[in-house]
Amino acid sequence: MIESRPAAHTAGRSRVLAWALWDCGSTGVSAIVATFVFPIYLTDAVGAGLPGDTSPTSWLGWALAAAGVVVALLAPVTGIWVDAPWRRRRVLAALTALAVVLTSAMSLVRDDHSYFVLGLVLLAGTAACTELATVPYNAMLRQLSTPQTSGRVSGFGWGMGYCGTVVLLLMVYFGFVTGDGDSRGLLGIPVEDGQNVRAAMLLTAVWFALFALPVLIAVPTPTPAPNQRRGAIGIFGAYRKLWSEVIGEWRRDRNVVYYLLASAVFRDGLAGIFAFGAVLGVSVYGISEANVLLFGVTASVIAAIGAVFGGLLDDRLGSKTVIVGSLAAMITVGLTMMTLSGPLVFWTLGLMLTLFVGPAQSAARTLMLRMSAEGKEGVAFGLYTTTGRAVSFLAPTLFATFINVFGTDRAGMGGLCVVLTAGLLAMIAVRVPRQPRAV
Repeated sequence: MIESRPAAHTAGRSRVLAWALWDCGSTGVSAIVATFVFPIYLTDAVGAGLPGDTSPTSWLGWALAAAGVVVALLAPVTGIWVDAPWRRRRVLAALTALAVVLTSAMSLVRDDHSYFVLGLVLLAGTAACTELATVPYNAMLRQLSTPQTSGRVSGFGWGMGYCGTVVLLLMVYFGFVTGDGDSRGLLGIPVEDGQNVRAAMLLTAVWFALFALPVLIAVPTPTPAPNQRRGAIGIFGAYRKLWSEVIGEWRRDRNVVYYLLASAVFRDGLAGIFAFGAVLGVSVYGISEANVLLFGVTASVIAAIGAVFGGLLDDRLGSKTVIVGSLAAMITVGLTMMTLSGPLVFWTLGLMLTLFVGPAQSAARTLMLRMSAEGKEGVAFGLYTTTGRAVSFLAPTLFATFINVFGTDRAGMGGLCVVLTAGLLAMIAVRVPRQPRAV
């Protein structure tokens, strides 16, 4: 049952903007720290001189896997802690501050293999903190919206996140990375000892700190009633409470549990599209490596537009309708791509794929909020994060399996479509609350 709250609980636009700016900062950090810049520097430069047959890339994989295990273990505990609305801003501030400190510490990682382990620890720690921070951040959505407006607010947040990724990628690329010779970027920072990348990490840390401040200042912390105050909960106590909460949710509405499983599957498929899209663009469709970043920037802009408009449709048609429609469209486009070739095909159909990624991601978050009981947002999003981590092997495994079975990189898209199809079928079987009329 959807909880209906009076209009007085609807936050002003300034608070919604402050909340969305955190997404703008965090997704940009994830793009630089975990995807496009620091991992490449770490594996190609810092780890190049490792002794023996040690593969820097494999160690990077193990580090990210360790970060995933930490998130899977601590996300539900974090959810228990932030079930109380007055704890959300404090936990968000602590995790954000730790991520900023770890990101800035990456500027200490010199182009020397003796710094490789330090770089791995900092990267894994930053990735874990930013993902854990999404638990209190997502739980704040109920404080900032009503059931009639949560779709557009969530879509606006995702759109701001993609915009932040675009701007920060362009700043880092043109300011610190592009060019040849002994110095790089418009700032002319020397590449010796990785100075250009290390400077980019400082910029990234400052970026996150600046965009995180508004939500920590503008979004108020509710004052608990005297009978709501509870003492600190330890880790083991949180797990005991988590188990009782899961049992309670199972008895209240089993579709919440079904949705957690279904969304975990299709969200892994969405992640796979972004993770392997650039690889397929180069190996199958003939996109030059120099144009991959340009495609990534364009794809982020398209995904942002899709997320915003998807949020508006979410409030009118319902989250499930948006998710099912987006997944069906992505499967159709993905299968079509497998039959065609050439850079123009990749640019056209690849951008069509990203157009539907944003609405699916935004509506998935909104539906989790709408299906969670009032006051249980923390637990819901803690489990939402954990289940997503639990099945994060699906897309990479099927991507690699299809390539090995069919002997061509093109078949990898088929593996991703299988994951999306499984998520779509599971999603169709989930019964969701009746969508309130949009205002």
